[in-house]
Amino acid sequence: MATTSDHPGERAAADPVRLIGIRETPLSVDEVFRAVGDDASGGTALFVGTVRNHDGGTDVDRLGYSCHPSAEAEMRRIAEKVVAEYPVRALAALHRVGDLEVGDLAVVVAVSCPHRGEAFDACRKLIDDLKHEVPIWKHQTFSDGTEEWVGA
Repeated sequence: MATTSDHPGERAAADPVRLIGIRETPLSVDEVFRAVGDDASGGTALFVGTVRNHDGGTDVDRLGYSCHPSAEAEMRRIAEKVVAEYPVRALAALHRVGDLEVGDLAVVVAVSCPHRGEAFDACRKLIDDLKHEVPIWKHQTFSDGTEEWVGA
C-alpha cells in the first residue's frame, strides 16, 4: 500500500496555472474560485483585495489602476515561481485596471494545494509578490484634493 506522500494528489499538478489576467471589467470571486477547483486539493486559499475609502489617514474619493503592457506576463512569471516553490494543484490571479469605486474588487487570487497550510503560504506568496513586482500603478485622488501614485 502506498504511503500518503506517494499519492499523486500530494504533488503539484502538471499545469496548475489555470487563470491569469488583467481586466478592465469587474472581477468575479466565483470565477477565480471555480478555476482552482481540484479534487486532490484539501485546501484552497483565496485573497480578495478591495478598494477602501481611505489611505494614510485621508479619505479616498477616486482610484484608478493602470499597468505596463508586460503586467500579465509578469503575473504569469510570479505564478510559475509560486508553483515551483509549493505543491500547487491549481492557481488563479486576476487584477483590475481602469477606474474603480470604493468596494470594487481590485485583485482576486486563489491557490489550491493538498493541505491548508501549503495553500495559505502559497496564496500569501502569490499576492505579496504580485503587489511588489507586477508593474501595476494605483492613482488615488483624496478628498482634500491631493493625488498620489502608488505601485510596483
